[in-house]
Amino acid sequence: MPKLLPSTLIATTLLLTLAQYPLNTWAGTCTQPNCPPRPLQFTPGQRVKILVINTTSSLVQLQKVYGTDPIPLRPGQELVLNQGDGTQPNISLIFWDTTGLPLQTNLSKPDDTTLRIELRPGGRPPGDRSIYILNDGHIKVY
Repeated sequence: MPKLLPSTLIATTLLLTLAQYPLNTWAGTCTQPNCPPRPLQFTPGQRVKILVINTTSSLVQLQKVYGTDPIPLRPGQELVLNQGDGTQPNISLIFWDTTGLPLQTNLSKPDDTTLRIELRPGGRPPGDRSIYILNDGHIKVY
């Protein structure tokens, strides 16, 4: 009997909670004004042009993994990297502020074939350190 009482209380609590908040209101609907922005994505295999802009006040190093040595980016400088093979294999970029300050990225897609990466000062330490474009075209920031 003592084990039955906690189970009954849990079941009753769940039942009353579900009755008060029906499942269809939990899911909600996405209408234009309250929808989150769609994640940036490219078509798998598509050629991608990567535009990197340093908006910090210090030198930032940028390296395309398996493709370049570190490239210094002065404050305000823009750099274009063309990915001739498209999103396959995966594209990986790592970057860091030479003074050790955390960086924050702002990603945008100005046209169908360009990924614009703004490197800004700030963010929680250690900050953003890499961009990864997966084979399926999705973009991850680490």
